[in-house]
Amino acid sequence: MAAWMDGARDDPEPCKESDRGKFEVVARDGRARIGKIHTAHGVLETPALLPVINPNIRTIEPREMWDRYGIQGLITNSYIIWKHEDLKQHAVEKGVHDLINFPGVIMTDSGTFQSYVYGDVEVGVEEIVEFQRSIGVDIATMLDVFSRPDMSEDEVLQAVQTTIERCEASILAAQDTMLNGPIQGGIHRHLRKQSARGMGQFDFAVHPIGGIVPIMEQHRYKDLAKIMLATIGELPPERPRHMFGCGHPMLFSMLIALGADLFDSAAYALFARDDRLLSPQGTYRLSDLHAWPELVPCVVHWTPEGVRKLKQEERTKLLARYNLEVTLAELSRCKQAVHDGTIWQLAEHRSHQHPALREAFLWLTTRPFTSSVSSDLLDDLVQDDRAAARDYHPSGGIWEQDWSEVVNKQATQRKKGERWGGEDTLSRPHILVAREQLQHRWKPASSGPTDVLVLNGKPGPWRQRCDLLVLRLKHVLPDLEILVQTPLGLLPYSLEDLNPFAQVDGPSWLWKRRINTVLLRQELQRLHIDADRVLILDIGADSLIQEASNLFIKHGLLEEEIRVDDAALPELRDALRRQQILDKLVVCSNVGYEEAASIIDSCTYIIGGTGRVKNVIDKNGTHILSPRLTDGGLSITDMGSKILYNRRTVPVDKEGQHQPTSGFGQGPAVLMVQQDAVEFVLRGRNVFYGFIVACDPWLKAGQTCFIVDEHGALIGHGLAQCDADEALRFRKGIAVRTRSDFSKTFK
Repeated sequence: MAAWMDGARDDPEPCKESDRGKFEVVARDGRARIGKIHTAHGVLETPALLPVINPNIRTIEPREMWDRYGIQGLITNSYIIWKHEDLKQHAVEKGVHDLINFPGVIMTDSGTFQSYVYGDVEVGVEEIVEFQRSIGVDIATMLDVFSRPDMSEDEVLQAVQTTIERCEASILAAQDTMLNGPIQGGIHRHLRKQSARGMGQFDFAVHPIGGIVPIMEQHRYKDLAKIMLATIGELPPERPRHMFGCGHPMLFSMLIALGADLFDSAAYALFARDDRLLSPQGTYRLSDLHAWPELVPCVVHWTPEGVRKLKQEERTKLLARYNLEVTLAELSRCKQAVHDGTIWQLAEHRSHQHPALREAFLWLTTRPFTSSVSSDLLDDLVQDDRAAARDYHPSGGIWEQDWSEVVNKQATQRKKGERWGGEDTLSRPHILVAREQLQHRWKPASSGPTDVLVLNGKPGPWRQRCDLLVLRLKHVLPDLEILVQTPLGLLPYSLEDLNPFAQVDGPSWLWKRRINTVLLRQELQRLHIDADRVLILDIGADSLIQEASNLFIKHGLLEEEIRVDDAALPELRDALRRQQILDKLVVCSNVGYEEAASIIDSCTYIIGGTGRVKNVIDKNGTHILSPRLTDGGLSITDMGSKILYNRRTVPVDKEGQHQPTSGFGQGPAVLMVQQDAVEFVLRGRNVFYGFIVACDPWLKAGQTCFIVDEHGALIGHGLAQCDADEALRFRKGIAVRTRSDFSKTFK
């Protein structure tokens, strides 16, 4: 007998009473996140699929879902239970968990979807919420008003307003039961935003994105992407986002990348009844199959031909298990991608599985991106949001801000190589952020016209091949700007080991492509380089210095071969190392150039076995910085953090008045904690949500931040797990992973 039939899996333990209803994020990749929802029937890990269970028709028994598949939560319809007297009596007397024999988290719908399918439901707003509470559901749903794509804008507006008007009564009826606050608004950007803002004002536990089933049924995936863009940024970040009625595995990666936490669907069973199979590659018909698109446990001993010969009921159950197993496998794949920082790469891959999905992905990733869009600019772009929401301008228009908010959630540091996936690679959000950060912070040595040398033709590490050439060129042509042409864009030579530029995993021809000089000059302008002459050198040549000499002589920059006395090389090499540390401090740690130079000028270095700088030592002999070999970034020591923080010139933003770009050159963001947490942070303990008083608006997940007490004294530093809005709103989980121990450093 199978282990799941023996009831081998224990029932869940309830969460701590103080944690009930809270959501914490444990890992993230931009907007995509791995989280935990704390409930009375255990902790539900997200992203999660909540299979739909019809109490009258159980294609797969809920207990089997718990024991065999490890499903932590499901969704059933409270309206169906309320409407059928036998089901209603059982649920009221023994609870919904007993009714459907499931020990995990149970969410219930309110009947709104039934109103879309069958017409109006015969139940009151407060009545249906009170009923859900009475049968012991973990997460109930208020009775919202469904908005269809074919409804007029005024009808959708009425649906949004009516739903918001029902919130207060619904929350009062729910009492201590977690409650869903659905977002409606049809395909209208401004109404989705209005709904999200309005619903976000109330104390809901989860926000489902409603009204998307007819859009998915019509394969209008671009509209689905627009709905996500318009909605997610307006919702309180500490609440999970649920895609109501979405369960096709093909869509998971894109929606998770955009911020979805929960999915629910009856597709696993409905498709099975029609002999259709779900797959990340799309949908298949059993009649067309000679082999299984995905080999999962339930069909290991079956062939498609054998399944076709089964009686309908048996065939439906087997195919439902197949669909469920494939769906869960894709969800697990997405979770791992979030941990790996590759969720957009997976979404990119999945986008090729359906033309409409590809259209949606390209529409998203070709939006113009900016680090910030001012409200004045938006007013200029959109004078009438109601009219502009019907369309968009190819240059970005009203969607530019929404896409930029998604991109700006991404961290820039990557410890693994960047896998090339074609031109889509250049649109991955973390690459957009890395390029923007480089272009925004890095500055050339000269502000006037200068000659430029672009090294091209070979993958890194470039230092081994080009260092001697660069040292000699800097001696004979000190104003020459030297950059490397990478598949991801131009990279100043002083940052030649910086990820993601330095480690692109792709075919050799990537580094040998013909350079478009027009685009090259445009990129130089974005790097603030006023280029006079631009020379391109193929560094694949065996005699690199000779090839470079010939190139410079040809263009009149030199009259003879590049020669430098070997005695001058140590001083030149020291200057190059100093420039490398200076630029990394500026680009990776947001330190202004003048401040960075004053710190670096008096420093010495410890050189590792590879010839690279291992440690940076200040004039007092203190280790303050360490370049990282893994990603080309810069680690700050405890003493280094104190030196950098003491040079800060602006106070911590307690009033929330600063714009996200106001901290340019001010160093890592600062996060202020309550005095109760100070002694723990001093000993190297992590900073938890709920103890944060204030923080800089440029705080960003994945980047270094400084931790101070309420008096502004530095007590630690670490890696932020959140942005500024999340830091002040979340109430559960780790906000900063502390990387210091000031109890030892500053005794």
